[in-house]
Amino acid sequence: MEERLTRVAPGDATESNLAVPDDYLDPRLTERRNPRSSAIDTATSLEIVDLIGAEDATVPAAVATAREEIARAIDLIEAAFRAGGRLLYVGAGTSGRLGVLDAAECPPTFGSPPEMVVGVIAGGLPALIKSIEGAEDDVNAGIGEMDARRVGPNDVVVGIAASGTTPYVRAALSRAQTLGARTALVSMSEPSRLLRETCDVCIVVPVGPEIVTGSTRMKSGTATKLVLNTLTTGAMIRLGKIYGNLMVDLRAWNDKLVDRSQRIVMETTGLDRAASRRVIEAADGSVKTAIVMARRGVPKEQAERLLAEHAGRLRPVVGDPPPVRSK
Repeated sequence: MEERLTRVAPGDATESNLAVPDDYLDPRLTERRNPRSSAIDTATSLEIVDLIGAEDATVPAAVATAREEIARAIDLIEAAFRAGGRLLYVGAGTSGRLGVLDAAECPPTFGSPPEMVVGVIAGGLPALIKSIEGAEDDVNAGIGEMDARRVGPNDVVVGIAASGTTPYVRAALSRAQTLGARTALVSMSEPSRLLRETCDVCIVVPVGPEIVTGSTRMKSGTATKLVLNTLTTGAMIRLGKIYGNLMVDLRAWNDKLVDRSQRIVMETTGLDRAASRRVIEAADGSVKTAIVMARRGVPKEQAERLLAEHAGRLRPVVGDPPPVRSK
């Protein structure tokens, strides 16, 4: 089809005299122009803040539209963990960085081994701090990563692609499926029919066009972080790594977390700070084991055995956590 294009003088590109090619409109929602920000280049700093804030405020409601799919993905991830498998995030650019970030935050928060949740980004580690040209289009690299990571039937691979079309992610998901893994896609645009039909779960969050056209580090990135946080937090809760809403499997790698560990033991056992410190030390740093030791009056080995008998859950071993206190 011959393109309809009219040349206009600078400053004269109005709706009435500017013709554009018939196929200029991108089918991907993340690549569309946002009419609410079409004059943002003339806005004051405060107006820019208000415009971006108004768009960001729509993200949680968009995420909520995919609540059932997110819950199904949590169930898949929990099942993988219980089978000794892993969660692997795969993405490029912002999507890949957010996957790596969520994976990196799991060990200190939930006491999970680093290999339990893995972030894979197109272009490798250098892509975390700078753009790697062409990485997102390298389908062979996406396939190769799944082989190199020895993806198998016990694993869940979650592809993250704001546009729903990233070749690296598509190839990785296809290879993961061939290797027997369960797969899920997180996208802000409607994926292809093939991905819809082959992924176990498609989490599509329609955040709409970005405030700056195509800048998926904005609303799409915010929505992605909300979804990924929910996936790992939900799965870890289901595994018993949370007692009430306390992170009893945390790893105390810094002074703040050491203090939090002691406060959790103090709150859940009634021990003072010094006694809490001693029982945590006797539990080799495990807050969960320390709570059982204090509440049940048993040594470390028996506390660990009780936890193992109840799939790591504290409630069946020591009862309900204390109520939330405001003072």
